[in-house]
Amino acid sequence: MPKTAIIIGAGIAGLASAVRLIAKGYSVTVFEANSYPGGKLHSKTVNGYRFDLGPSLFTMPWLVTELFKLHGKNPEDYFQYSKKNNICNYFWDDGTQFKASADQKQFVNEAAEIFSVSSSKIEKYLFNNKRKYELTKTIFLEKSLHKSTTYFSKKTLKALFSIGGMGINRSLDSENSSYFNNPKLIQLFNRYATYNGSSPYKTPGIMSMIPHLEMGLGTYFPKGGMHDITKSIYKLAEEIGVEFYFNQKVDEIIIDKGIAKGIECDNEFFKADLIVSNMDIYPTYKKLLPSQKHPKKVLQQERSSSALIFYWGIRKTFPELDLHNILFSNNYKEEFIKLFDDKSLFDDSTIYINITSKENSTDAPEGSENWFVMINVPGNYGQNWSDLIKRARTNIVDKINSILDTNIEKYIEAEFILDPVEIEEKTSSYRGSLYGAASNSKFAAFLRHPNFSSVIKNLYFCGGSVHPGGGIPLCLLSAKILNDMIPND
Repeated sequence: MPKTAIIIGAGIAGLASAVRLIAKGYSVTVFEANSYPGGKLHSKTVNGYRFDLGPSLFTMPWLVTELFKLHGKNPEDYFQYSKKNNICNYFWDDGTQFKASADQKQFVNEAAEIFSVSSSKIEKYLFNNKRKYELTKTIFLEKSLHKSTTYFSKKTLKALFSIGGMGINRSLDSENSSYFNNPKLIQLFNRYATYNGSSPYKTPGIMSMIPHLEMGLGTYFPKGGMHDITKSIYKLAEEIGVEFYFNQKVDEIIIDKGIAKGIECDNEFFKADLIVSNMDIYPTYKKLLPSQKHPKKVLQQERSSSALIFYWGIRKTFPELDLHNILFSNNYKEEFIKLFDDKSLFDDSTIYINITSKENSTDAPEGSENWFVMINVPGNYGQNWSDLIKRARTNIVDKINSILDTNIEKYIEAEFILDPVEIEEKTSSYRGSLYGAASNSKFAAFLRHPNFSSVIKNLYFCGGSVHPGGGIPLCLLSAKILNDMIPND
């Protein structure tokens, strides 16, 4: 009989873990509280407009396709994607616009001209970002930070000896300001702090490696939209024998003499040789491990930002917009002070607009577009969200109208909203945070919970709230890291 594994949560990391454990010879069962797989990576259709509800940026597609190759499948039979030629369109209130080309030479030349910066400075900055990524990816992204064996290699030791010169002791804003004087270009590169739910004025300068994921490795779009990532992996999981129980909320992880023995669900005990929690680490301990010793420092970490998203069906097309678009705030620093210090909203928040119908025309009726309009917001700390949402919508509409010279409300024919309260309710993400803990200190990566329990045998963790972090690529890497710790059956 094969050994058995139970996975709590069918988010992207839970699905990837299930696929990998089957390849190791385990019999795998997944328990999911919702009626669908994917967690945040889901979709909804309203009045002919299809919307991806969660992550909207797709990088490092090989982390998806390798799941199919593990089982001798042709990835293209399940999942297809295309590379974007344009990374993002940027807009400022003074009329400045910039299309960030995926071609690095073109990006450098056009950015140098628009932002009045020497091309050599931009080239040096991008080169150093790539160098940071190449030096540190093994230790920070591909291996466990919490296993001594990770540090027994020349590559890791080289990264550790070099880390002092990578901006670890200053903020991302300070790092970017050391290269550039143009505030708009600094703001453009500062925005990458939001990719891990942090502030560019607090997160360390080593995070300047994040732009390399887009500019060096490329941005992509899955055929059928982001939800197709979930659907394709779920289809594979079913084919290879993963058993799913939906609408099944796990009540407790059962521990006996320091060993995870199974789970309790609806007063029924399910035994397993190992347990993997894809649930946010905070409710995992608070709800599923109530009688076990909790890692206080980990659970007390500052949480990442959340999101307020307006999903709009727009009865008009905007040729100046692309798949990814940013309308920048006029006072970026004040925006993040409001976000992290005041736990409130800045009236001139930076707006992100994602329009998948630019790539997949069936996502909106003819002559229309599906807008995913998001601002970064604090987690749920009991604020009056009704008032905050109303005020935010007014400010967002005003900013869009001003920058795009339009009357956007005239064209909105479908609308629904996702806020931190609902994110927390639907995904069990503590306070509705998108990335678990924030990375607002140089020690944040080391304080993230490991992918295993150091005190409970046969208990593992994956997903955006544990190492290496949030976002689709890092969630998929978390599944890969924990998989490497588990012996073949």
